Amino acid sequence: MGLLNQYGIKTPRGAAATTPKEAESIAKSLNTSDLVIKAQVLAGGRGKGHFDSGLKGGVRMIYSPDEASHYASKMLGHKLITKQTGAAGRICNAVYVVERLYVRREFYFAIVMDRAAQGPVIIASSQGGMNIEDVARDSPEAIVTVPVDIRKGLSDNDATYIAEQLGFTGATVSQAVDTFKNLYKIFVEKDATMIEINPLAEISNGDVMCMDAKFGFDDNAEFRQSAVYKLRDISQEDAREVAAAKWNLNYIGLDGNIGCLVNGAGLAMATMDIIKLHGGDPANFLDVGGGANAEQVAEAFKIISSDPRVSAILVNIFGGIMRCDIIAQGIIDAVTQLGLDLPLVVRLQGTEVEAAKKLIAESGLRMFSIDDLDTAAIQAVKMSKIVELGREAGVKVGFEIPK
Repeated sequence: MGLLNQYGIKTPRGAAATTPKEAESIAKSLNTSDLVIKAQVLAGGRGKGHFDSGLKGGVRMIYSPDEASHYASKMLGHKLITKQTGAAGRICNAVYVVERLYVRREFYFAIVMDRAAQGPVIIASSQGGMNIEDVARDSPEAIVTVPVDIRKGLSDNDATYIAEQLGFTGATVSQAVDTFKNLYKIFVEKDATMIEINPLAEISNGDVMCMDAKFGFDDNAEFRQSAVYKLRDISQEDAREVAAAKWNLNYIGLDGNIGCLVNGAGLAMATMDIIKLHGGDPANFLDVGGGANAEQVAEAFKIISSDPRVSAILVNIFGGIMRCDIIAQGIIDAVTQLGLDLPLVVRLQGTEVEAAKKLIAESGLRMFSIDDLDTAAIQAVKMSKIVELGREAGVKVGFEIPK
């Protein structure tokens, strides 16, 4: 909301609080009995979610500073569970206390990057305040889509067209146009990948306001968006993905049980596909890149093995820029440091592959070294299923590695 205000975009008055006392103080300063308190959790569906404290709803209407303090104490430090967080929920470290305004009409407005248009696209609808996915399914005619030439920016004509299509009339058209153009300015100047305003509202006095917002920013622009990235709350993110970023590893956690360590995004996708083909489920996407060293590989193993669902690990490395012997040494270091007892299938091809195989053979560690990717994937799936059966039976499974 502060970023919106910096660009001259109207929002309800409010501020973030990290303690119940602070929430009470903000509510007093707003000098109104019509208030809303919102859990600041990076997930959708907050209003319909519930906290592990027993509180229902991450967005609540309140009517006094005392209520602000009371609800803040039920939200702060507790996990909010919504349809987007899964059963684990997300920790709430801050609440937003804001004045409640009375809305005449609600709209939806978003700017996203679109591959088909090869640039930014504005998506807007006269049906705001609800899931845009539901609107697209039930009333596709209510959605306005306008591509923007990134070299020219959002023109007055296009902004006016969008405003009129949404149903703005009279003086509100010029307000809507200014809001759209300023939102586009944020999008470009702050290296955003998405700006979503839901709802964009016309309130009772005729003002056009952004009532709620969701922003996404390009990670590659962090070096020039320090002010934006100072606001980042890594407690809202997957701890494994945060750890991976520190080591320049590309990691995305998934729901399966076969850990994957691969170099190259395309090979990583193919590896996950072949695991699925043979009846398994990948636990992650992990691309160590073309220039990883042994230390990065060891850290990658730590991240993979930190997932309690992982029951086998498949390493698939094609050594081009990456040397297989360096990967092999990283694997050996990681297995030794972690005391890893999960079945480990290693498939190495390319630069210094024979030296890598020699290192693995002489390590004395239990690894399945398999040259053929198809065979390696089948072995990883087979081993994961054996481990899963053992876990269900409460039995620790051991493996004999063929000579």
